[in-house]
Amino acid sequence: MSNGLKIVLTGATRGLGAAMLEGFAAQGCVVHGCGSNADGVARLTKSYPSPHSFTAVDVTKPDQVNRWAAEVLKSGAPDLLANNAAVIHSPGKLWDLPSPEWKRVFDVNVIGLVEVCRAFVPAMVARRKGVIVNFSSTWGRSTSPDVSLYCASKFAVEGLTKSLAQELPQGMAAVALNPGVIATDMLAQVFGAAAASYPSPSAWGRRAVPFILGLKASDNGASANVPGF
Repeated sequence: MSNGLKIVLTGATRGLGAAMLEGFAAQGCVVHGCGSNADGVARLTKSYPSPHSFTAVDVTKPDQVNRWAAEVLKSGAPDLLANNAAVIHSPGKLWDLPSPEWKRVFDVNVIGLVEVCRAFVPAMVARRKGVIVNFSSTWGRSTSPDVSLYCASKFAVEGLTKSLAQELPQGMAAVALNPGVIATDMLAQVFGAAAASYPSPSAWGRRAVPFILGLKASDNGASANVPGF
């Protein structure tokens, strides 16, 4: 099966990113992914050769994001931009969280998303086509103790995405996507061993990939949920 869609995917090396990459590639999409771990990027490059491409990028660094985007955009604007890169802080009360740790959460989850959008969205706007999926969270629409700064970062993603949706031309969409509660390394940071009782990223990907690929211009501004999760 081949649909020829061009996809830009951040956080591609693990968890939900790796599950999406597998599903997108199986659907015939061409994926240009990034990850912060050079070894993980090297593994993806070996497993998914050209026309796919993978680059080690710290999304909080504009120069790295812009260099990556310049290479990817040589072959045209993406049909889908999936902003999946995210981190979470260790569980703790707001007043106990070390500044470097919670600031890193905002740098990756919010500032990094903005940098990627600034690098890729203008090319999508120029052709008035494409879908931007910004990954939110269950904790971007509800709250829990001990994850306050992570919640705040994902609430920011929701608001940013809805505002971005109002700025896009007709024919495009920006969607805030809550993936659900999945047994990722990030969930294990908060839930510990109990995280393993939730669905695996691969099981999630089998439902999520068709849903994401089905998003269209009429979904612009939506706060969406992956069905079943």
